[in-house]
Amino acid sequence: MNPAPILKVAVAGVGVLGPGLRDWAQAVTVLRTPRDWMTTATVVPSPDRLPSTERRRAGVGIKAAVVVADQACAMAGIAADAVATVFTSASGDPDTCHAMCEALAKSERLLSPTRFTNSVHNAPAGYWHIAAHSRQASTSLAAYDASVCAGLLEAAAQCCSSGSPVVLVVCDTPYPVPLHALRPLPDVFACALLLVPSSRQGAWPIGVAVASRGEPTRCGSAELDALRRSIPAARVLPLLEAMARGEPCTLVLDGDGLDLTVHVAATS
Repeated sequence: MNPAPILKVAVAGVGVLGPGLRDWAQAVTVLRTPRDWMTTATVVPSPDRLPSTERRRAGVGIKAAVVVADQACAMAGIAADAVATVFTSASGDPDTCHAMCEALAKSERLLSPTRFTNSVHNAPAGYWHIAAHSRQASTSLAAYDASVCAGLLEAAAQCCSSGSPVVLVVCDTPYPVPLHALRPLPDVFACALLLVPSSRQGAWPIGVAVASRGEPTRCGSAELDALRRSIPAARVLPLLEAMARGEPCTLVLDGDGLDLTVHVAATS
């Protein structure tokens, strides 16, 4: 059997937001020594990019996705309107799903237009591209617990094909009761990786391929690995740890059947 082809790209910018992780500048220190990580509730800041009216309408997941995408673009020094996007989420907007189910369970069945707008899976991408005045291509996808790997594979393929930057944005938020009992995500986790052609200087060169075998790579501490396993978007954590260390390595991201092998090189 021929080995899976390797998509060679580089990570020029990172954004992250999750329990005990407020941005890449803070997270890189923690992820170098993961035993120092301490879980604290995710605080989602108000995204400056969105106008005040849109900030009021946007759900937590939209805000978190916009915040990390902005972090990644700022770190890479690339304008937001110059990058194509791939947005992925395992569950979309659970709060909106809950609110719409409640509305449909009542006799009037009156749906809020804002709730309906935010219910579509590409709502975060829509908020981002409108606010950024971007006409670049955008893809929104979901693959349940494989969403991180599906998104990274898609973004890397687009970057290799176009030779242009692509930002991958992954985000998951908890379900409210009673759906939380069936899908118990503990907190918000979002991450953005701005991928560029592998020749760019100062970025993390990586190679992405569908994994043929191997156990998924665990995080450096049992506590952080529990976070990786409890939120689908957090399955990107082993890659973030590898980039934080800055050491060449090969790891396997857990894709729930769509596992990816990621070769991380030293920065150029």
